[in-house]
Amino acid sequence: MKTRKLGPDLTVSAVGLGCMGMSHAYGGQGEQESIRTLHRAVELGVTFFDTAEIYGPFENEILLGKALKPHRDKVVIATKFGFRIDAGKQGVEAMSGVDGRPEHVREVAEASLKRLGVDVIDLFYQHRVDPQVPIEDTVGAMADLVKEGKVRALGLSEAGAAIIRRAHAVHPISALQSEYSLWTRDPEGEILDTCRELGVGFVPFSPLGRGFLTGKIEKPEDFAAGDFRRTLPRFSSENMAGNVLLVKRLEEMAADKGATAAQLALAWVLNQGEFIVPIPGARKIPHLEQNVAAADVTLTPEELVLLGDMLAPEKFAGARYGTAGAWVSNK
Repeated sequence: MKTRKLGPDLTVSAVGLGCMGMSHAYGGQGEQESIRTLHRAVELGVTFFDTAEIYGPFENEILLGKALKPHRDKVVIATKFGFRIDAGKQGVEAMSGVDGRPEHVREVAEASLKRLGVDVIDLFYQHRVDPQVPIEDTVGAMADLVKEGKVRALGLSEAGAAIIRRAHAVHPISALQSEYSLWTRDPEGEILDTCRELGVGFVPFSPLGRGFLTGKIEKPEDFAAGDFRRTLPRFSSENMAGNVLLVKRLEEMAADKGATAAQLALAWVLNQGEFIVPIPGARKIPHLEQNVAAADVTLTPEELVLLGDMLAPEKFAGARYGTAGAWVSNK
């Protein structure tokens, strides 16, 4: 597996693994099946694993800690904090707002260390910026954890360029995690330019459009009951009909290259910069293997432009989030 750098200190596999779907939002799956997928990822050379306290809540961190314990010296584990979590609730319903207070930062870090069963968190992200707490205060508390040896590197998620600069002035930010794919390109321009300038790695979550760019989703009924995607405008019946036609064009182009739609979509993301490390989710081993192989797909400059134009975000119908979920994004 090829490697890339996130900030000055973290070297990771060019394709990471987003682990949310194993425990949260998309229906989850059995622990042993998830552990087999995680172990196969290590065999394939994946060294970058992404989780968060809210995934479950808490269950995903425990899962990763258990599965990756035998491979601790080979892997980089990233986790995230920043939501208020309602006790007794599960999944997306457990999120009731954001919390970037310095005392909360420390509480979550200590709890995440225990759940992961590690001495140090390799990459600690603020999951969403708290508009009620100066970013300098939050990152200052995160920086204290670095000084104490409990965290190796710091990250932000879904933050704007001005916030990134203010945070970076307090302590170097190694990575920014935000949604980015052929059909979601909000970070392009000022945000990606800021990351390049400051040496901040960029970690796209949902680089496969929450699974839609694989070509395997054609109607809302393809999702299990309770799947978070059923609440998103892009996945409504009226919007998906037209969106599916665009992905069919992606599948046709992929077939001509002897690849899958998912591999072509990931290869496009990887080609947007050497500082970019996507973390596609995969619960099943065949999907994982397919995603990892995308690192070896070659696209010409002409093909990159064609893909970018063919699946431009404005051609897709539906907003990224519905009104009820808009608060989870800083966009």
